[in-house]
Amino acid sequence: MKVMKFGGTSVGSPDRMKEVTKLVTKSGESVFVVLSAMSGTTNSLVEISDYLYKKNPEGANEVINTLEKKYMRHIDELYSTKEMKDTTRDFIVNEMNYLRSFTKELFTSFEEKSIVAQGEMMSTNMVVNYMKEQGINAVLLNALDFMRTDKNSEPDPTYIREKLKAIMENNEGQQVYITQGFICRNAYGEIDNLQRGGSDYTASLVGAALNAEEIQIWTDIDGMHNNDPRVVDKTAPVHQLHFEEAAELAYFGAKILHPTCVQPAKYAGIPVRLLNTMDPDAEGTTISNQTEYGKIKAVAAKDNIIAIKIKSSRMLLATGFLRKVFEIFESYQTPIDMVCTSEVGVSMSIDNSAHLGEIVDELKKYGTVTVDTNMCIICVVGDLDWSNIGFETLTLDAMKNIPVRMVSYGGSNYNISFLIREEDKKRALQSLSDTLFNK
Repeated sequence: MKVMKFGGTSVGSPDRMKEVTKLVTKSGESVFVVLSAMSGTTNSLVEISDYLYKKNPEGANEVINTLEKKYMRHIDELYSTKEMKDTTRDFIVNEMNYLRSFTKELFTSFEEKSIVAQGEMMSTNMVVNYMKEQGINAVLLNALDFMRTDKNSEPDPTYIREKLKAIMENNEGQQVYITQGFICRNAYGEIDNLQRGGSDYTASLVGAALNAEEIQIWTDIDGMHNNDPRVVDKTAPVHQLHFEEAAELAYFGAKILHPTCVQPAKYAGIPVRLLNTMDPDAEGTTISNQTEYGKIKAVAAKDNIIAIKIKSSRMLLATGFLRKVFEIFESYQTPIDMVCTSEVGVSMSIDNSAHLGEIVDELKKYGTVTVDTNMCIICVVGDLDWSNIGFETLTLDAMKNIPVRMVSYGGSNYNISFLIREEDKKRALQSLSDTLFNK
């Protein structure tokens, strides 16, 4: 069985929902489908929550009324029979009344998570009703019945596998199984969400639980590109990536995928394909545990980076110095992206400035601290094992006219990273494309 996940733009209108139905049923095989909320819906639900936090029920009700009108228009366009129009209309009315019920009670983060979950509830109900109207054997499985996180807010794969297996056995013989992405229950049974990676994470967890043949992530672009098409000319899709390469690209700026969301698929050895609902025949990108040896695959960039340098002559041969430095970042829950050390100093980069002032004050106990803001990390990804002679030289040659603050090489077999000024980002990305891919 294949798992197919569709994002918000893929189900963003009645026409898109009809196209998704065609894609899902094209092969005639049994498939498991994970759906996001319709594009724009989650933003509206967050706005409703914001009004309720601010004790403004009138503002919340206005947004609810606008959302209800939008869905009612979609119902008229999506269904052809009065029976299914009435069924879905009743469901949406109940959903909107549920949202209105929060305007009369105390509002907390728990209620907000319940509200935000309704976007996926509505999209999945609408699509499964459309499939049934078309004579397709489709069943809606409530993600809250099997998707759960543990006390550390991490997915509980054993629970998910056991619950989902039982649910699938009770619903044998269906052509399409549909569930909600993103939403789950926490260890205490409360409605929650998966946060990082959202619906992609759900698809990966479901795929691993079902030991799926393949996990397909359908978006509105044709896979991962070898550079940022918003910044650089002549980019092209990358047809094959190792899971580690995909994770590096995702971490360093490739927005199509969250770095953690494919981990369950990686550990289960299930390939993940990134495909385009607007161009379903495009090859897209396949991510697996296979490595294409001797190839540089892609470049990504991560903005809003801060470089921190601490210099201390006392550091020379001083045991425990780095431990003290890293403990400061840990105490403020601030991850470090890059690290470079010398005999008298250490440079680090971070992307979270929330506690920058406190971190700098603590570091000043151990040396002279300098801070550079408005920086950018450029990440070159591929088979970059140190034994592949010439790859590092090639990337450095592409960066020869760009001032480089830090270089990281050897921490992974899959990337070389450069810290540069944000104002040099476009030139750097274009030069890397011209040198690595466009010759």
